[in-house]
Amino acid sequence: MFGSSCLVRTVYVILTWLTVLVLFLHNTELRKCQLRGDLLHPLMFSCLVLLSVLLYFTVSLMDPGFVLSDQDTKGTIVERIEELEKMIPQEQSSLKQRRCGFCFLLQPMRAKHCKMCKRCVRRFDHHCPWIDNCVGERNHKWFLLYLCVQFAALSWGLQNAWSGIDFAPTWQQWFTLNGFLLGALGLTGVFSMVALLLLCIHVYLASVNTTTWEFMSQHRISYLKHCDTEDNPFDRGLICNLWDFFCICGTVAWERIYIKNTNLTV
Repeated sequence: MFGSSCLVRTVYVILTWLTVLVLFLHNTELRKCQLRGDLLHPLMFSCLVLLSVLLYFTVSLMDPGFVLSDQDTKGTIVERIEELEKMIPQEQSSLKQRRCGFCFLLQPMRAKHCKMCKRCVRRFDHHCPWIDNCVGERNHKWFLLYLCVQFAALSWGLQNAWSGIDFAPTWQQWFTLNGFLLGALGLTGVFSMVALLLLCIHVYLASVNTTTWEFMSQHRISYLKHCDTEDNPFDRGLICNLWDFFCICGTVAWERIYIKNTNLTV
């Protein structure tokens, strides 16, 4: 409870609400709206920040798609193995499920063992240190939604921080007057660029139905290393890829899609 996870999340919450407090206490657009009695914009901004915090904890605390062990299932070990083997058509005897070299579980296609979480994750994308959790099959869409909301909140905060910068006759007085706002401006500026970069990357990955791990390590992944750089066996087209990414909530049998698409391209 008081390990690195708690520390990271505490730092996130403190930085977020300290920045919001600075924006409301200085002569920013938010403060001016309050003084005019226009509470709509301050309320909308506060709700957007609150939503970003709630999404952060949702993505950080939820199951990213951990592969269940035999002890975690309600059936017997034999039933668990039979359930996993149904994902592979019987006529495709050459395609075998792998067993993880770390936790020795039967590993579905596109799953990878995370050394930080010490568990296998379905459709593994990456382990994010900022949320201290893996991004996988179950929380990838929520991670992308969190990036959208976080970028919107940071951009709005950046604009408000800039609007509150006041002029002073000397540099020393200027830094004294705007010190906290400059800190908020720098913080929101850096994090907004990072959020925008990550948002663009993950929108692209979702549109072509690939993951960060697969994109970076294609030459080392057994089911992808024989494919060309532009040949993705899971790509079903832009519309279908985005529909599957955002609208499918259950576990996907990637083995069947892989077999179907590789047979079509052979």
